[in-house]
Amino acid sequence: MSGGIAAYKAASLARGLVKAGATVQAVLTEHAAAFVGPPTFAGLTGRPAHTGVLTDAHRVLHVRLARETDVAVFAPATANLLAKLAHGLCDDLVTSVFMCLRCPVVLAPAMHTEMWAHPATRANLAVLRDRGATVVEPGEGALAGGDSGPGRLADEDELLEAVARALGTASGPLAGRRVLVTAGGTREPIDPVRFIGNRSSGKMGYALAAEAARRGARVDLVSGPSHLADPPGLRSVRRIETARQMRDAVMQLCDDADVVVKAAAVADFRPASYAAQKVKKDDEGFTGVPLERNPDILAELGRRKGHRVLVGFAAETDLAEERGREKLHRKGLDLIVVNRVDAPDAGFNVDTNRAVLLSAGGGRSEVALTSKAGLARVVWDRVESLLDETRPPAPADASTP
Repeated sequence: MSGGIAAYKAASLARGLVKAGATVQAVLTEHAAAFVGPPTFAGLTGRPAHTGVLTDAHRVLHVRLARETDVAVFAPATANLLAKLAHGLCDDLVTSVFMCLRCPVVLAPAMHTEMWAHPATRANLAVLRDRGATVVEPGEGALAGGDSGPGRLADEDELLEAVARALGTASGPLAGRRVLVTAGGTREPIDPVRFIGNRSSGKMGYALAAEAARRGARVDLVSGPSHLADPPGLRSVRRIETARQMRDAVMQLCDDADVVVKAAAVADFRPASYAAQKVKKDDEGFTGVPLERNPDILAELGRRKGHRVLVGFAAETDLAEERGREKLHRKGLDLIVVNRVDAPDAGFNVDTNRAVLLSAGGGRSEVALTSKAGLARVVWDRVESLLDETRPPAPADASTP
């Protein structure tokens, strides 16, 4: 625990973990202890609560605590604590324990809205996510001092669920499965001002990631530029801009995945060269933007598919089903979701969608107009059937935070 007003909620979380059968060891910063004292946690957990690095110095307390831990939960995690963790600063027991951990880490930020929205906080969270930490984003509600807004510590049920996922004990039909989802569009820079892009908002991919997490999966999301908030309960979120950056992120994450869902709208082409200075419209030497092909991420995944289920999307404006079936077979997919993007109530930048699902075995099913969350549920129902047919779970994740 770090020193925020939400420290009082950590006492209830500790009790909830004990009721769930966990052995709970409380570690407090000096400022956290000013909000809720160590005796409170000792009474709730049945173990002494620790606050100082020099306690049991002969046994090197921070190393011993880290080695005994199966999952570490930082709740509340203040902006100050996140900054320390991201930059490897160790000036108290909490941060010293963090640096010794070799187990899953769950971060539960809580702070005022202005601090939560600050670019430094967002950058620190990105670093920690990239290193494997699970971030349970705060909710919106009453804050200290009578204020209200984003920054309120996530609800206890959500935190308990995140701990269960981190331990691999989450319930649900996808529990124990590793899932990789891509979302959003890519941007291919022409010069410092302009880029080639598309209309994808990322809503479909984010809905797929959120639904997989609700079903107990450990989910990695690779997202192009999007204004959407990270779905709750994800293992990691990586934000990229270009197709090549997306390809690199996907290939780093796909080997241990049971399922890869490629919902991103990746640019097929990029400018053959990048202009370091803004191209002027009256430049007589400017005659166009020569293009070259981007890597075909989905085709590469199909070639190295192995045990995993591979799902693609086909956003079409004509001959949708015919083109979708050809793409299904050409790229070695198990399932493809074909959707028309030229209708006002489906496709890009809206909350609804309709689709046809085609499987490699010849199956076909139509999904009438529904929410993107509704379509995500249909897709995962089908994926679960494919997993049940042939594929055992991937090996347990042994990565370090």
